[in-house]
Amino acid sequence: MKIVLAVDGSPFTKRMLSYLAAHEELVGADHDFVAVNVSRRVSPAVAAFVHPEVLQRYYADDAEAVLGPVRAFARMQGWRLSEQHAVGRPGDALAEIVQAQQPDLLVMGSHGHGAIAGVLLGSVASRLLALTTVPVLLIR
Repeated sequence: MKIVLAVDGSPFTKRMLSYLAAHEELVGADHDFVAVNVSRRVSPAVAAFVHPEVLQRYYADDAEAVLGPVRAFARMQGWRLSEQHAVGRPGDALAEIVQAQQPDLLVMGSHGHGAIAGVLLGSVASRLLALTTVPVLLIR
């Protein structure tokens, strides 16, 4: 089974990974995991004053800060893990990656704002549910 893990480095990501590790029925040894992180693009007004190489280094450092600990955790669990990073709007970029990866399952931690707050805040989880047809496991 191919499982995409949407990770952002928050406590919700840590809780999601811990949940998966504690539930072996979800994460047997024969699964392939893809950890996906999306960095929000800096505003064009800021980008205009930053050298493109500096901006790319910023995005790479941002991704490594999130994916490094996930990589270490996966290694400790014995999971087969690949990684993918994108820059853009998280919900849209994640949906594109999920469509390209065609996983059996998408797993992500939920901030638990609720339905009304999700509409007002533009929840990444809500966006993914609207844009993908892959089963989604939200872990609160």
